[in-house]
Amino acid sequence: MNIALWIAQVLLAVVFLYSGIAKASLPKDRLIAIGQTGVAPFPLPFIRTIATLELLGCVGLILPQATGIAPYLTVAAAAGLGIIMIGAAFAHRSLGEYKQVFGVNLPLFLICVFVVVGRLLGY
Repeated sequence: MNIALWIAQVLLAVVFLYSGIAKASLPKDRLIAIGQTGVAPFPLPFIRTIATLELLGCVGLILPQATGIAPYLTVAAAAGLGIIMIGAAFAHRSLGEYKQVFGVNLPLFLICVFVVVGRLLGY
């Protein structure tokens, strides 16, 4: 179970690292052009804030659990990223992008839930 949780954590970290770097560095129109269409309804400062939270979440998914220092932060990071996925799902739903909601946001949310539950159970 621990191996499956680590695989899930690394997968989430890679996905959110890519997303966070893109949102932190690219203009809004370029984000939409590369497929991050969920940012369309939001102002750039909000997008940059989400980018920062995603990048912090990446660190929180890996470092606390790897070092054994405050591993509860891994649970908090996974929960926070899950909340971001709920917001993303609402944004994509408002744009009529149901394929994005069910093909990306929901699976990432479920992986976040898996990490939260697995780490809370002590695996």
